[in-house]
Amino acid sequence: MPVPHDIAAETELWDTFAESAFRDDAEPSFCWTQYVGHGPGPELLGRPESVLETGCGTGRALAHLARQGVKATGVDLSPHMVRRASEKWAPLGVRIEQGEILAWLAADRSRYDAVYSIFGAAWFTDPSRLFPLVRAHLAPGGVFVFSQPPAVPGAYGPQGMYKGGFAGRAMFTYRYSYKPAVWERHLLRAGFTSVEATVVEAPQPGHIGTLIVRAHA
Repeated sequence: MPVPHDIAAETELWDTFAESAFRDDAEPSFCWTQYVGHGPGPELLGRPESVLETGCGTGRALAHLARQGVKATGVDLSPHMVRRASEKWAPLGVRIEQGEILAWLAADRSRYDAVYSIFGAAWFTDPSRLFPLVRAHLAPGGVFVFSQPPAVPGAYGPQGMYKGGFAGRAMFTYRYSYKPAVWERHLLRAGFTSVEATVVEAPQPGHIGTLIVRAHA
């Protein structure tokens, strides 16, 4: 049964996160994992002419792609993050819009060569609702790629997450965690083909790896 996301509360949560996450001196950067200089790069997207990043955050990945001549569009829930990232990367041609990803995709009429999420909306949105919308927005032969931490063993499905510890006003959201094989099944049901979900090991043994999932339209 779907969990009851409170979009207004989640918007406030991500606005709070934006205040600490965005740096004015940030440079364009693209990395699927949480470890700088580790793992694959944007080659997982193929050679797209256009991309959409869902939950684009600081926009650094979009800026990296825009520098390579890619038409780069992003969506983020936080108005604060969208304003700051748009101001920062607009000179590179990056377009960032504010919106809840399911509603935004339902209204958008564009198609993209690649859609991706780096610890973004694919982690925080019900895949049974998100994946069919992503599939509908991919051009023929397009690719959908997302990364996030792998599931904690035994903890699958929607997982509640509080913001900033366990004191103060309750600000929370939900993230979605599954075994790689279950992610693959979700994508196949949504109409994707050639699906592969793997966990990239951390650069230091015993540290948290990164789930990377890639699927073709």
